[in-house]
Amino acid sequence: MTDEEERQAVVAAMERLFAGTPLRSSGNLDIVTLANEAGVKRNKLTHKHTDLKDRFYAECRAQDGVTEREAKLCSEITLLKARAEELRNERDHYRTASEVFARAMHVLTVENDNLRKEVGNSRTSNVTPLRPR
Repeated sequence: MTDEEERQAVVAAMERLFAGTPLRSSGNLDIVTLANEAGVKRNKLTHKHTDLKDRFYAECRAQDGVTEREAKLCSEITLLKARAEELRNERDHYRTASEVFARAMHVLTVENDNLRKEVGNSRTSNVTPLRPR
């Protein structure tokens, strides 16, 4: 590979790494990964194409070491965490409501049983229970 071909390969590899679409590497933003992605030896970057190495590190610092894809994933994670919190709050609301309804149903059942006993015990009652035919 000629010097110019190596430089083109390194520049293309940098673009892929910063876009978050690596072809031959893990996608980490370090010099070893850049060399693997470009298909050149690391010492070519550190000793021969030092301007490209410096450019790569400057771009990494400018992006805080985060690729475009990682930034997109981080924002998606933030949205999903917010949605999970909303769902937890909704679940807690429904849990509380179901406990309230269960207590109300218990109270109504006890009152209904007491009324049935009262009707059964009072012989002078004006209420006549209807019996099924």
